[in-house]
Amino acid sequence: MSRAVLEAINNMGFEELTPIQAATIPLSLAGRDVIGQAQTGTGKTAAYGIPLVERLDASATRVQALVITPTRELAMQVAEELNRIGQFKRIRALPVYGGQDIKRQIRALAKGQQIVVGTPGRLLDHLRRRSLRLDQIQVVVLDEADEMLNMGFIDDIRAILQEIPAEHQTLLFSATMPPPIRRLAEQFMRQPEMVAIKTKGLTVPSIEQYYYEVKEEQKFDVLCRLLDINNPDAAIVFGRTKRRVSELAEALSKRGYAADSIHGDLTQSQRETVMRLFREGAIEVLVATDVAARGLDVSGVTHVFNFDIPQDPERYVHRIGRTGRAGKAGVAITLVTPRELSQLRTIEQLIKRRLVRRPVPTLTQAIEGQQRLTAEKLLQTVDSSDIEPYMALAESLLSETDSVLLLAAALKLLTREPSVAPVELGAEEPREKRKTSRDRRTPSRPSSRGYRK
Repeated sequence: MSRAVLEAINNMGFEELTPIQAATIPLSLAGRDVIGQAQTGTGKTAAYGIPLVERLDASATRVQALVITPTRELAMQVAEELNRIGQFKRIRALPVYGGQDIKRQIRALAKGQQIVVGTPGRLLDHLRRRSLRLDQIQVVVLDEADEMLNMGFIDDIRAILQEIPAEHQTLLFSATMPPPIRRLAEQFMRQPEMVAIKTKGLTVPSIEQYYYEVKEEQKFDVLCRLLDINNPDAAIVFGRTKRRVSELAEALSKRGYAADSIHGDLTQSQRETVMRLFREGAIEVLVATDVAARGLDVSGVTHVFNFDIPQDPERYVHRIGRTGRAGKAGVAITLVTPRELSQLRTIEQLIKRRLVRRPVPTLTQAIEGQQRLTAEKLLQTVDSSDIEPYMALAESLLSETDSVLLLAAALKLLTREPSVAPVELGAEEPREKRKTSRDRRTPSRPSSRGYRK
């Protein structure tokens, strides 16, 4: 594989291939026609996107690859990921779909694009107008073929495929393989390799599982509120990529949480240090990738947060299995964006259980949660043996001030009110100033669960 593609993959934070990626990428790179059967949310875009970008010529101005998708939302999502994979090779992908000004799309196509990602109806519009020519197509991808069948696009797809030169590679991805899709494959594909990734029926009955539907830009604030309300003794927060995990841990630290990250770029020594601090309680929130969390055997994890829903549904089971061990209660909370709801449904089918949807907590609820935690901490301190030196001062203060007013002031002073300052994950900082988990100082244990410095 070329250095440009490898650099892009590394920059995107990929640590390992999902099963569908591992099975289909070598076949696609070898030029074979491939049928990939796997559930939505298993990483199919990268499964065809990586070999697609690898084989295309960046200097060509005609369209070399066509990706057909059922919806405009998926077309935009696919084009975005293909542009990220092709960023260093200078491969460009253009989404075309109904609802967008067709003249704007025509101008973009005239400038030269290597990949076009589109919905069937709009692709046919461009073919009729001759604003899209398919005579140089090398690769065709049918993404979510069964969904396109359900939406009545099968005849449109046939019409498009008939316009493509005979010598090309076809990659078809679908969650199911109904007879019309099989017939389509027989008509337009050449001895395709069939790859079927079947999920295992797994259940996790001992863990409370909830989800919150949030917009991407709201995720971080919602996570902070959930941490304040739930007050986990030890929590693991899962992110999708190494970069995401590093930035999330740093953002949490800036908000005052005792957090650090663990991912594939850490040396063994750094990994052991982070894990020791987590076991000792000096780190209360461990932010991790799926790969880095493998083999973790940490007792006492009370909460698992899926900041990013996993690409492979089976990884969800592995993630939340980090809590609720040794017969103890555990809580798993997943943040889901509206376009990820289909992935959540796939997870529910896998675990044979519906996750409970909860309303996003308000800032007021987060503040109340912190106040409650401070009161609990104060009551715990009353039973300690080292408060004797403070008794005389307390008696002096009580002789001068109302007791309820004094206690309220103490609670206010000790309570860490949730920050409302915006934190943007992924924002670029000067390279020499950016910190990672390797160069952050070892976090000290907070003096109080309710008061984080």
